[in-house]
Amino acid sequence: MSSMGVLNTEPTQPPEKKLEQLDEVVIRFCGDSGDGMQLVGTQFTNVSASFGNDVSTLPDFPAEIRAPAGTLAGVSGFQLNFSSRDIFTPGDQVDTLVAMNPAALKTNLGDLKRGGTLIVNEDEFDKGNLMKAGYDGNPLLDPEFAARFRLHKVAMTRLTRDAVSGLGLSQKDADRCKNFFALGLVYWLYDRDRTPTEQWINDKFKKNPAIQEANLRALRGGFNYGFSTESFTTHYQVPPARLAPGKYRKITGNEATAYGLVTGAKLAGKRLFYSGYPITPASDILHELAMMKSFGVRTFQAEDEIAAMSATVGAAFAGEVAVTASSGPGICLKGEAMGLGVMTELPMVIVDVQRGGPSTGLPTKTEQSDLLLAFFGRNGDCPMPIVAAAGPGDCFYMAQEAIRIAIEFMTPVLLLTDGYIANGAEPWLIPRMADLKPIKIEHPAGKTGHSPDSVNGDGENGFMPYARNEKLARPWALPGTPGLEHRVGGLEKADGTGNVEYSPKNHHHMVMTRIKKVAGVADYIPLQEVEGPATGKLLVMSWGGTCGAVRTAVRAAIDAGKSVAHTHLRYMNPFPRNLGEIVKRYDTVLIPELNSGQLLLLIRAKYLVDAIGFNKVQGKPFLVNELVAKIDEVLESQPS
Repeated sequence: MSSMGVLNTEPTQPPEKKLEQLDEVVIRFCGDSGDGMQLVGTQFTNVSASFGNDVSTLPDFPAEIRAPAGTLAGVSGFQLNFSSRDIFTPGDQVDTLVAMNPAALKTNLGDLKRGGTLIVNEDEFDKGNLMKAGYDGNPLLDPEFAARFRLHKVAMTRLTRDAVSGLGLSQKDADRCKNFFALGLVYWLYDRDRTPTEQWINDKFKKNPAIQEANLRALRGGFNYGFSTESFTTHYQVPPARLAPGKYRKITGNEATAYGLVTGAKLAGKRLFYSGYPITPASDILHELAMMKSFGVRTFQAEDEIAAMSATVGAAFAGEVAVTASSGPGICLKGEAMGLGVMTELPMVIVDVQRGGPSTGLPTKTEQSDLLLAFFGRNGDCPMPIVAAAGPGDCFYMAQEAIRIAIEFMTPVLLLTDGYIANGAEPWLIPRMADLKPIKIEHPAGKTGHSPDSVNGDGENGFMPYARNEKLARPWALPGTPGLEHRVGGLEKADGTGNVEYSPKNHHHMVMTRIKKVAGVADYIPLQEVEGPATGKLLVMSWGGTCGAVRTAVRAAIDAGKSVAHTHLRYMNPFPRNLGEIVKRYDTVLIPELNSGQLLLLIRAKYLVDAIGFNKVQGKPFLVNELVAKIDEVLESQPS
């Protein structure tokens, strides 16, 4: 049979090939930034999620914009863990690596387990590409290299060109289809249904029939190659996971944040106003919200971060659910106007999708290094409640929680996510609106018979703009409401009247009042929970995107009979009111963080416990085996 026959017709007589069942598989697609690895990884994720597998993903983007093709700096990757049971991470070692060129092979091979499946596009292993990747020779020709893995050298470029011949495409356009050839091959290898991807191709490229047909041919060609070639003797099946009943969809952290913000505004009976400035990896929140005008969402792309934050303060003053988002560098620029929000005591939410720093740092890599910035990164004593999402789906709920706290306590609130959460994906059980907690708002009513000229914010008409309720929250008076005229601004206010007041005694009172108000949030958030023994030798404490890896590692330790427990923080300022009592029930506290030890510093200072840090600042999430090894090391160092 000719290669064209293999690629473009469905085989009528299936060859004898084994079908093995697996519980869990980790796949990584990697290639040049223009090879479409994020696209095919997303398609494989969608198909696996639709099939019913539990999934967890880790997209990995190159940090350099338009790095030279074929170089190490230009490699893009997408890792997917799909399973028949609950999983919480995208996996440690890779079972199947698809490498589209030498640079992709070199930067990713170290993560492929020995004996794993390695699929390479051998057409790209020419002298020029090997030199760009720093290879002295072709590693695919080394017998020792081939013996370490189940190596499959596939002429993807040539086979893709054969598959799309006759459609009148340029060679460049034809070569762009090879990512779908690779996807089709892996679909066959893991017994995936390619129909959803074919439907996506038909919808995506319906205005360009030649490109549409070319991508379909490449996808089917890769699938049929796996079916027909003698190189592959086995393919695999991962059964559906036993997830809780309900309707699911695949969701990323940024998508969930956007949906959570819109839902929070609806629960409050308000419209959402979002102002932002593009920055990696937070930009997708703006992109998602810009498509939600039908839900009353208004988005504003500002000229810079300062303007975006200032517009958020203005929208909050006007009575909107006001939100902005950025990453570390942008949060720094927003600092002054965030302080204005604290001084005026207006409700708003600031989302920080953390990335590697300082300065531009690692713009496409994950980190947890903005925690101290969130606590202290504004001039003066400028306290703000801080919450942190534990995973992609949790962004939906913590966005609502940030809005609730902001409105109930009349204060700006920071929501922390990170690049790993923002770009990662997982199955998300779609909630019923009736099951979500309403957010109550009470704007003070207007007054009749007043004289606007005589109202100077001094309570002459009975309105005190800085009068406080039991939560120390002031009234949220809508501008234009008769009788509620009052001053706002960055200068210190007198409590009650809101008049400008510079006196030392008043400033001390107002600073301490704002601190006390934020501390009081602890009385209205859930108590901290612990997974594992209530007392013991070791408590592992996590926050943010480390949740899944830490949970998996601790569960492994518990299953091994070790005295280990896990607590994960979602409320960072204030901490849950029972956290101090929890940490004292264990001999040692271990805090893994993707920073140099920021939560560690706060826990030590507040609770006077000699906690131990485990820190990784590489732009990559923790591996489960790293955490397991550290847990064992800490336990072994304790006196028996």
